[in-house]
Amino acid sequence: MQSISPEIIFRGNDAWEKSLPQIVNLSKSPLILGRNVSTNDIKNKIFRDLKNQDLNVNSANLQFDCCYEDILRVKNIILNNNNDAVIAAGGGKVLDSGKYIAEILNIPCITVPLSASTCAGWTALSNIYTKKGQFIKDVALRACPKVLVFDHQFIQTAPSRTLASGIADALAKWYESSLTSSTVDDGLVQQAIQISRVLRDQLLIDGGKAFKDKVKNNSSWRNTIEACGLTAGLVGGIGGEKCRTAAAHAIHNAITQIITPNKFLHGEIVGVGLLLQLRLEEMKNNNKLADQSIKQLLVLMKQLNLPTTISELGINVFDNQNLEKIADFTCRDKSEIHFLPFEISKRDIIEVISNFEQQKIKI
Repeated sequence: MQSISPEIIFRGNDAWEKSLPQIVNLSKSPLILGRNVSTNDIKNKIFRDLKNQDLNVNSANLQFDCCYEDILRVKNIILNNNNDAVIAAGGGKVLDSGKYIAEILNIPCITVPLSASTCAGWTALSNIYTKKGQFIKDVALRACPKVLVFDHQFIQTAPSRTLASGIADALAKWYESSLTSSTVDDGLVQQAIQISRVLRDQLLIDGGKAFKDKVKNNSSWRNTIEACGLTAGLVGGIGGEKCRTAAAHAIHNAITQIITPNKFLHGEIVGVGLLLQLRLEEMKNNNKLADQSIKQLLVLMKQLNLPTTISELGINVFDNQNLEKIADFTCRDKSEIHFLPFEISKRDIIEVISNFEQQKIKI
Protein backbone atom coordinates (compact mmCIF):
# COMPACT_ATOMS: atom_id res chain seq x y z
CA MET A 1 0.00 0.00 0.00
CA GLN A 2 1.22 3.48 -0.86
CA SER A 3 -0.21 6.74 0.46
CA ILE A 4 0.56 9.32 -2.20
CA SER A 5 -1.30 12.45 -1.18
CA PRO A 6 -4.05 14.00 0.93
CA GLU A 7 -7.53 13.28 -0.41
CA ILE A 8 -8.31 16.97 -0.92
CA ILE A 9 -5.97 19.97 -1.15
CA PHE A 10 -6.98 23.61 -0.90
CA ARG A 11 -4.23 26.06 -1.80
CA GLY A 12 -3.76 29.76 -2.46
CA ASN A 13 -5.24 32.88 -0.94
CA ASP A 14 -8.47 32.23 0.96
CA ALA A 15 -7.83 28.48 0.91
CA TRP A 16 -9.07 28.29 4.52
CA GLU A 17 -12.42 29.89 3.68
CA LYS A 18 -12.81 27.62 0.66
CA SER A 19 -12.17 24.55 2.80
CA LEU A 20 -14.92 25.24 5.35
CA PRO A 21 -17.76 23.39 3.55
CA GLN A 22 -15.54 20.31 3.27
CA ILE A 23 -14.58 20.47 6.94
CA VAL A 24 -18.25 20.78 7.95
CA ASN A 25 -18.97 17.61 5.95
CA LEU A 26 -16.19 15.77 7.77
CA SER A 27 -16.66 16.90 11.34
CA LYS A 28 -19.22 18.17 13.81
CA SER A 29 -16.85 18.39 16.78
CA PRO A 30 -13.22 19.03 15.78
CA LEU A 31 -10.25 19.69 18.03
CA ILE A 32 -7.81 22.40 16.90
CA LEU A 33 -4.25 21.43 17.78
CA GLY A 34 -1.55 24.10 17.94
CA ARG A 35 1.59 25.00 19.78
CA ASN A 36 3.16 28.46 19.51
CA VAL A 37 1.56 31.54 21.02
CA SER A 38 2.84 33.46 17.97
CA THR A 39 0.17 31.74 15.87
CA ASN A 40 -2.70 32.42 18.29
CA ASP A 41 -4.32 35.01 16.03
CA ILE A 42 -4.68 32.50 13.20
CA LYS A 43 -5.83 29.71 15.51
CA ASN A 44 -8.40 32.05 17.03
CA LYS A 45 -9.67 32.86 13.54
CA ILE A 46 -9.92 29.14 12.75
CA PHE A 47 -11.81 28.63 16.03
CA ARG A 48 -14.25 31.48 15.32
CA ASP A 49 -14.86 30.40 11.73
CA LEU A 50 -15.67 26.86 12.82
CA LYS A 51 -17.95 28.12 15.58
CA ASN A 52 -19.76 30.20 12.98
CA GLN A 53 -20.41 26.96 11.12
CA ASP A 54 -22.23 25.69 14.24
CA LEU A 55 -19.51 23.17 15.04
CA ASN A 56 -18.68 22.11 18.59
CA VAL A 57 -15.02 23.17 18.67
CA ASN A 58 -12.29 22.47 21.24
CA SER A 59 -8.62 23.36 21.21
CA ALA A 60 -5.37 22.13 22.72
CA ASN A 61 -1.70 23.06 22.48
CA LEU A 62 1.40 20.90 22.51
CA GLN A 63 3.60 21.55 25.52
CA PHE A 64 6.73 20.05 23.97
CA ASP A 65 7.52 18.52 20.58
CA CYS A 66 5.80 15.65 18.80
CA CYS A 67 6.45 13.41 21.81
CA TYR A 68 4.58 10.52 23.40
CA GLU A 69 3.72 12.56 26.51
CA ASP A 70 1.94 15.24 24.46
CA ILE A 71 0.35 12.67 22.17
CA LEU A 72 -1.18 10.80 25.13
CA ARG A 73 -2.39 14.00 26.79
CA VAL A 74 -4.07 15.36 23.63
CA LYS A 75 -5.52 11.94 22.83
CA ASN A 76 -7.23 11.92 26.23
CA ILE A 77 -8.56 15.45 25.68
CA ILE A 78 -10.13 14.30 22.40
CA LEU A 79 -11.66 11.23 24.01
CA ASN A 80 -13.06 13.26 26.91
CA ASN A 81 -14.62 15.80 24.53
CA ASN A 82 -15.81 13.24 21.96
CA ASN A 83 -14.06 15.13 19.17
CA ASP A 84 -14.47 13.50 15.77
CA ALA A 85 -11.55 15.13 13.88
CA VAL A 86 -8.19 16.79 14.48
CA ILE A 87 -7.34 20.09 12.80
CA ALA A 88 -3.57 20.47 13.19
CA ALA A 89 -2.57 24.11 12.64
CA GLY A 90 1.11 24.94 12.98
CA GLY A 91 4.58 23.77 12.02
CA GLY A 92 5.96 20.29 11.48
CA LYS A 93 5.77 19.10 15.09
CA VAL A 94 2.10 20.10 15.35
CA LEU A 95 1.23 18.56 11.99
CA ASP A 96 3.03 15.31 12.83
CA SER A 97 1.34 15.12 16.22
CA GLY A 98 -2.10 15.73 14.74
CA LYS A 99 -1.64 13.05 12.10
CA TYR A 100 -0.40 10.50 14.63
CA ILE A 101 -3.20 11.18 17.12
CA ALA A 102 -5.86 11.04 14.40
CA GLU A 103 -4.51 7.70 13.22
CA ILE A 104 -4.53 6.02 16.62
CA LEU A 105 -8.08 7.29 17.22
CA ASN A 106 -9.20 6.47 13.66
CA ILE A 107 -10.60 9.94 13.04
CA PRO A 108 -9.89 12.34 10.14
CA CYS A 109 -6.93 14.69 10.23
CA ILE A 110 -7.04 18.11 8.58
CA THR A 111 -3.63 19.78 8.31
CA VAL A 112 -3.32 23.57 8.15
CA PRO A 113 0.39 24.49 7.82
CA LEU A 114 1.13 27.92 9.24
CA SER A 115 4.57 28.10 7.64
CA ALA A 116 6.43 26.56 4.70
CA SER A 117 9.07 25.04 6.98
CA THR A 118 8.14 21.45 6.17
CA CYS A 119 6.05 19.15 3.98
CA ALA A 120 4.55 17.47 7.08
CA GLY A 121 1.11 18.76 6.11
CA TRP A 122 1.20 16.35 3.15
CA THR A 123 2.89 13.16 4.27
CA ALA A 124 1.82 9.86 5.83
CA LEU A 125 4.66 10.04 8.32
CA SER A 126 5.21 11.34 11.84
CA ASN A 127 8.60 11.97 13.45
CA ILE A 128 8.61 11.23 17.18
CA TYR A 129 10.88 13.14 19.59
CA THR A 130 11.51 13.24 23.32
CA LYS A 131 10.18 16.12 25.42
CA LYS A 132 13.62 17.71 25.03
CA GLY A 133 13.50 17.53 21.23
CA GLN A 134 15.71 14.48 20.69
CA PHE A 135 14.73 12.38 17.68
CA ILE A 136 13.47 8.88 18.53
CA LYS A 137 12.04 7.45 15.32
CA ASP A 138 9.72 8.05 12.41
CA VAL A 139 6.38 6.29 12.18
CA ALA A 140 4.76 5.40 8.86
CA LEU A 141 1.04 6.14 8.95
CA ARG A 142 -1.74 4.33 7.10
CA ALA A 143 -2.80 7.40 5.15
CA CYS A 144 -1.98 11.00 4.34
CA PRO A 145 -4.20 13.67 5.90
CA LYS A 146 -7.82 13.72 4.79
CA VAL A 147 -7.62 17.44 3.91
CA LEU A 148 -4.65 19.76 3.47
CA VAL A 149 -5.35 23.50 3.66
CA PHE A 150 -2.36 25.45 2.35
CA ASP A 151 -3.48 29.04 2.79
CA HIS A 152 -0.97 31.55 1.44
CA GLN A 153 -2.24 34.29 3.73
CA PHE A 154 -1.54 32.10 6.75
CA ILE A 155 1.93 31.18 5.43
CA GLN A 156 2.71 34.85 4.82
CA THR A 157 2.54 35.61 8.54
CA ALA A 158 5.34 33.13 9.38
CA PRO A 159 8.88 34.36 10.16
CA SER A 160 11.30 34.31 7.21
CA ARG A 161 13.44 31.87 9.17
CA THR A 162 10.80 29.17 8.72
CA LEU A 163 10.90 29.57 4.94
CA ALA A 164 14.70 29.29 4.90
CA SER A 165 14.38 26.08 6.93
CA GLY A 166 11.78 24.71 4.54
CA ILE A 167 14.01 25.41 1.54
CA ALA A 168 16.92 23.50 3.09
CA ASP A 169 14.68 20.54 3.95
CA ALA A 170 13.11 20.45 0.48
CA LEU A 171 16.51 20.66 -1.24
CA ALA A 172 17.50 17.48 0.58
CA LYS A 173 14.83 15.57 -1.39
CA TRP A 174 17.03 15.61 -4.48
CA TYR A 175 20.40 15.10 -2.85
CA GLU A 176 19.19 12.18 -0.74
CA SER A 177 16.75 10.36 -3.05
CA SER A 178 18.94 10.65 -6.14
CA LEU A 179 21.72 8.98 -4.18
CA THR A 180 19.76 6.21 -2.47
CA SER A 181 17.34 5.33 -5.29
CA SER A 182 19.12 6.06 -8.56
CA THR A 183 19.44 2.34 -9.38
CA VAL A 184 15.90 1.37 -8.35
CA ASP A 185 14.08 -0.14 -11.34
CA ASP A 186 10.70 1.41 -10.59
CA GLY A 187 9.14 3.98 -12.88
CA LEU A 188 7.34 5.91 -10.13
CA VAL A 189 10.52 6.13 -8.05
CA GLN A 190 12.48 7.46 -11.00
CA GLN A 191 9.73 9.98 -11.73
CA ALA A 192 9.80 11.09 -8.09
CA ILE A 193 13.56 11.63 -8.34
CA GLN A 194 13.12 13.75 -11.45
CA ILE A 195 10.45 15.83 -9.70
CA SER A 196 12.92 16.37 -6.86
CA ARG A 197 15.51 17.55 -9.39
CA VAL A 198 13.09 20.14 -10.80
CA LEU A 199 12.24 21.08 -7.21
CA ARG A 200 15.92 21.65 -6.44
CA ASP A 201 16.42 23.80 -9.54
CA GLN A 202 13.36 25.91 -8.74
CA LEU A 203 14.55 26.49 -5.18
CA LEU A 204 18.04 27.45 -6.33
CA ILE A 205 16.48 29.97 -8.72
CA ASP A 206 13.63 31.34 -6.60
CA GLY A 207 14.62 30.61 -3.00
CA GLY A 208 16.72 33.72 -2.42
CA LYS A 209 14.14 36.01 -4.02
CA ALA A 210 11.33 34.45 -1.99
CA PHE A 211 13.25 34.89 1.26
CA LYS A 212 13.81 38.60 0.61
CA ASP A 213 10.26 39.45 -0.46
CA LYS A 214 7.26 37.42 0.72
CA VAL A 215 4.48 39.52 -0.78
CA LYS A 216 1.56 37.67 -2.28
CA ASN A 217 2.14 38.96 -5.81
CA ASN A 218 5.73 37.70 -5.79
CA SER A 219 5.66 34.58 -7.98
CA SER A 220 9.03 33.44 -6.58
CA TRP A 221 7.55 33.44 -3.08
CA ARG A 222 4.42 31.56 -4.15
CA ASN A 223 6.42 28.98 -6.09
CA THR A 224 8.86 28.51 -3.23
CA ILE A 225 6.33 28.02 -0.43
CA GLU A 226 4.42 25.49 -2.52
CA ALA A 227 7.65 23.72 -3.45
CA CYS A 228 8.49 23.34 0.24
CA GLY A 229 5.03 22.56 1.55
CA LEU A 230 3.48 20.60 -1.32
CA THR A 231 5.92 19.36 -3.98
CA ALA A 232 8.39 18.03 -1.41
CA GLY A 233 5.55 15.94 0.03
CA LEU A 234 4.56 14.71 -3.42
CA VAL A 235 8.09 13.40 -4.00
CA GLY A 236 7.81 11.18 -0.94
CA GLY A 237 4.27 10.19 -1.86
CA ILE A 238 5.12 9.02 -5.37
CA GLY A 239 8.52 7.59 -4.48
CA GLY A 240 7.31 5.89 -1.32
CA GLU A 241 9.77 4.30 1.03
CA LYS A 242 12.22 3.77 -1.81
CA CYS A 243 12.70 7.53 -2.12
CA ARG A 244 14.54 7.47 1.14
CA THR A 245 16.25 10.01 3.28
CA ALA A 246 19.97 9.45 3.71
CA ALA A 247 22.93 11.08 5.46
CA ALA A 248 21.48 14.59 5.76
CA HIS A 249 18.54 13.39 7.86
CA ALA A 250 20.61 10.77 9.69
CA ILE A 251 23.01 13.50 10.81
CA HIS A 252 20.05 15.76 11.72
CA ASN A 253 18.63 13.02 13.92
CA ALA A 254 22.01 12.58 15.63
CA ILE A 255 22.55 16.31 16.19
CA THR A 256 19.19 16.57 17.98
CA GLN A 257 20.56 14.23 20.65
CA ILE A 258 22.78 17.07 21.89
CA ILE A 259 20.70 19.39 24.07
CA THR A 260 21.42 23.08 23.49
CA PRO A 261 19.90 26.25 25.01
CA ASN A 262 18.73 27.49 21.61
CA LYS A 263 16.37 25.37 19.54
CA PHE A 264 16.96 25.12 15.81
CA LEU A 265 14.41 24.26 13.17
CA HIS A 266 14.37 20.89 11.43
CA GLY A 267 15.51 22.23 8.07
CA GLU A 268 18.27 24.34 9.59
CA ILE A 269 19.87 21.18 10.96
CA VAL A 270 19.16 19.18 7.79
CA GLY A 271 20.97 21.85 5.77
CA VAL A 272 24.15 21.28 7.78
CA GLY A 273 23.65 17.53 7.37
CA LEU A 274 23.33 18.03 3.63
CA LEU A 275 26.73 19.72 3.39
CA LEU A 276 28.25 16.89 5.43
CA GLN A 277 26.57 14.28 3.21
CA LEU A 278 28.19 15.82 0.16
CA ARG A 279 31.59 15.69 1.89
CA LEU A 280 30.98 12.01 2.65
CA GLU A 281 30.16 11.40 -1.01
CA GLU A 282 33.40 13.08 -1.98
CA MET A 283 35.45 11.17 0.58
CA LYS A 284 33.85 7.70 0.32
CA ASN A 285 32.30 7.59 -3.15
CA ASN A 286 34.78 9.69 -5.11
CA ASN A 287 32.03 12.10 -6.19
CA LYS A 288 33.88 14.75 -8.19
CA LEU A 289 30.82 17.02 -8.31
CA ALA A 290 30.26 17.13 -4.54
CA ASP A 291 32.56 20.11 -4.00
CA GLN A 292 30.79 22.08 -6.72
CA SER A 293 27.41 21.18 -5.21
CA ILE A 294 28.56 22.45 -1.82
CA LYS A 295 29.71 25.76 -3.30
CA GLN A 296 26.38 26.13 -5.10
CA LEU A 297 24.42 25.38 -1.93
CA LEU A 298 26.52 27.70 0.21
CA VAL A 299 25.66 30.68 -1.98
CA LEU A 300 21.95 30.11 -1.32
CA MET A 301 22.39 29.14 2.34
CA LYS A 302 24.28 32.36 3.04
CA GLN A 303 21.45 34.34 1.37
CA LEU A 304 18.97 32.54 3.62
CA ASN A 305 21.01 33.11 6.82
CA LEU A 306 21.12 29.35 7.36
CA PRO A 307 23.76 27.75 9.61
CA THR A 308 26.46 25.94 7.64
CA THR A 309 28.38 24.21 10.44
CA ILE A 310 27.47 22.33 13.60
CA SER A 311 29.15 25.05 15.66
CA GLU A 312 26.64 27.53 14.22
CA LEU A 313 23.95 25.29 15.73
CA GLY A 314 25.41 26.07 19.15
CA ILE A 315 27.30 22.78 19.51
CA ASN A 316 31.04 22.39 19.97
CA VAL A 317 31.61 18.88 18.65
CA PHE A 318 34.97 18.70 20.44
CA ASP A 319 33.40 19.11 23.91
CA ASN A 320 31.70 16.51 26.12
CA GLN A 321 32.29 13.69 23.63
CA ASN A 322 29.71 15.33 21.34
CA LEU A 323 31.49 14.12 18.21
CA GLU A 324 31.37 10.52 19.38
CA LYS A 325 27.72 10.86 20.41
CA ILE A 326 26.77 12.21 16.98
CA ALA A 327 28.75 9.48 15.21
CA ASP A 328 27.21 6.74 17.38
CA PHE A 329 23.64 7.86 16.73
CA THR A 330 24.27 8.50 13.03
CA CYS A 331 25.54 4.96 12.55
CA ARG A 332 23.14 3.12 14.86
CA ASP A 333 21.17 0.15 13.54
CA LYS A 334 18.30 1.17 11.22
CA SER A 335 19.77 4.64 10.72
CA GLU A 336 19.09 6.32 7.36
CA ILE A 337 22.87 6.53 6.88
CA HIS A 338 22.79 2.87 5.85
CA PHE A 339 20.63 3.72 2.81
CA LEU A 340 23.75 5.18 1.18
CA PRO A 341 25.14 3.08 -1.69
CA PHE A 342 28.49 2.84 0.11
CA GLU A 343 29.45 1.80 3.63
CA ILE A 344 29.87 4.39 6.35
CA SER A 345 31.53 3.79 9.70
CA LYS A 346 31.61 5.82 12.89
CA ARG A 347 35.22 6.67 12.07
CA ASP A 348 34.10 8.16 8.74
CA ILE A 349 31.55 10.37 10.49
CA ILE A 350 34.08 11.51 13.09
CA GLU A 351 36.63 12.30 10.39
CA VAL A 352 34.35 14.23 8.07
CA ILE A 353 32.73 16.28 10.88
CA SER A 354 36.07 16.96 12.58
CA ASN A 355 37.63 18.21 9.35
CA PHE A 356 34.52 20.15 8.42
CA GLU A 357 34.27 21.93 11.74
CA GLN A 358 37.97 22.80 11.76
CA GLN A 359 37.69 24.01 8.17
CA LYS A 360 40.46 21.69 7.02
CA ILE A 361 38.02 21.05 4.21
CA LYS A 362 37.57 24.47 2.63
CA ILE A 363 34.04 25.71 2.09
